[in-house]
Amino acid sequence: MLHKKVVVIGGVAGGMSFATRYRRLNQDDQIIVFEKGPYVSFANCGLPYYLSGVINSRSRLLVVKEKELVERFNLDIRSQSEVISIDPKLKQVTYRFNNEVSFESYDELVISTGAKPIKLDIKGLDLIPHFELRNIPDLDYIMEFIKENNPNHATIIGAGFIGLEVLENLKKKGIDVTLVEKSKEVLPVLDDEMARFARIELEKHGVPIFTDDEVIKIEDNQVYLKSNHDFKTDFIVTSVGVLPDTSLARDAGINLGLKGGILVDHNYQTSIPHIYAVGDAIVVKQQINQKDTLISLASPANRQGRQLADILSGLKVSNQGSIGTSIIQLFDLSIGSTGLNEKMAKDFNYGVMHLLSNNHASYYPNATPINLKVIFNKDDEMILGAQAIGVDGIDKRIDVLATAIKAKLKVSDLQELELSYAPPYSSAKDIINLAGYVASNILNKVTRQVHHDEVEALLEEGAVFVDVRNLMERLSYGFIKDSIHIDINQLSKQYELIPKDKKIITYCQSGTRSYNAEMFLRSKGYDVYNLDGGYDIYGLQNKENRIV
Repeated sequence: MLHKKVVVIGGVAGGMSFATRYRRLNQDDQIIVFEKGPYVSFANCGLPYYLSGVINSRSRLLVVKEKELVERFNLDIRSQSEVISIDPKLKQVTYRFNNEVSFESYDELVISTGAKPIKLDIKGLDLIPHFELRNIPDLDYIMEFIKENNPNHATIIGAGFIGLEVLENLKKKGIDVTLVEKSKEVLPVLDDEMARFARIELEKHGVPIFTDDEVIKIEDNQVYLKSNHDFKTDFIVTSVGVLPDTSLARDAGINLGLKGGILVDHNYQTSIPHIYAVGDAIVVKQQINQKDTLISLASPANRQGRQLADILSGLKVSNQGSIGTSIIQLFDLSIGSTGLNEKMAKDFNYGVMHLLSNNHASYYPNATPINLKVIFNKDDEMILGAQAIGVDGIDKRIDVLATAIKAKLKVSDLQELELSYAPPYSSAKDIINLAGYVASNILNKVTRQVHHDEVEALLEEGAVFVDVRNLMERLSYGFIKDSIHIDINQLSKQYELIPKDKKIITYCQSGTRSYNAEMFLRSKGYDVYNLDGGYDIYGLQNKENRIV
């Protein structure tokens, strides 16, 4: 039996997942892993937490040490060896180690070169200490700078996941931080009204935030913004996203797609025979809308590496795409998302619902609120995406919804899910079940909704808003201008105060009591709608319009 020589370029998530799985299935084949950096199989997602000492040992960032991989899996690992070219005709790679150039042939080649940070062209950036955080050497540079200079202030450019994780951990280390983000809101993966919760959390921890803004120049440690603001800083961390690192593939003649990502088929095969690719370097199908996308996350990369190993070993699996499930801890909040946001769902006849409920039974101590947004297709009831924010239980809910999307459950099926319940963990009607109930009401036209971004236009049209919260809530949280106030408990006695010739929109803090009010008023002949998400969502988005 002929044995194969399999060469892997890139020894982190996708590459090492492939190599170890392939070895388990093929004990006699030769497996060579090239890694241009000094470490393989390191936890790049854990890097920010070493800055603050939450992860207190640098060695813990090495998931499996190189020596163990060599001994356990009989892998030929060549770290600090950079592959500089691929020759598909000769089926060989050229690599550099210790300034010496050598060659290695292959029978099958796997490219897992990952992604590279987007570089910023800012006048004066080279004149101030500035860093990225993608690997352990990057981490060492930052830690060494902090140790030697004892800085007081850092600037984070980019409010995505990595930028915010670095920000939080620098703050925990005692360094003041200012955040600059080009998009309208922090965490651009979220819709704006959900991202606002993250902004409030940052503001609560004393972080100055400049969104819809950018750095235009730096002079003498002074940062100047497009908005004409300026401030002094000691160092900068840039985190404005990544692009596929695919120069090797491009130079080898492999077909590239979106933003230079490697195009692969359902078997991770590139356009050249015997060359495959996985991880952040490839274009994937967004499984929900089947559009090309780039998803730079560890979980899909690891899955892809394992699947490719199975495919090359003759097992029947295939590349089905990804839905982009992610979560971040931001000080006291957890923020998770899965699937499409509204901007990505425009091609669908989609519906939206916002829910507010506690992470566990409200009567059990220390219950905390969860804000959940679910996006669904009105035509076939498929769940398109979800976003959730809260102190506790966010991972559980997002994971359930991500599983429901993968399983192609309808949004109304969520009411049928039998989720574990005891007062310390959940409620008898979990927020996931509530999403199913609300979706069923929307789809069956039991309830009619308006959304937070429609309020001002409805007011101009003469619609009447009815606030059914209690007086203390109205005075404490504010209210929509010109709204009528009738406590839900008094509505049956005072509803005749509401004009019957107008469109009526009921609202409370979350949308639950106002739904009950909607049902009552409709029975009395009113043309009535419910404000989705209630004042909780509207108030965050419309501080300038609300009355306090």
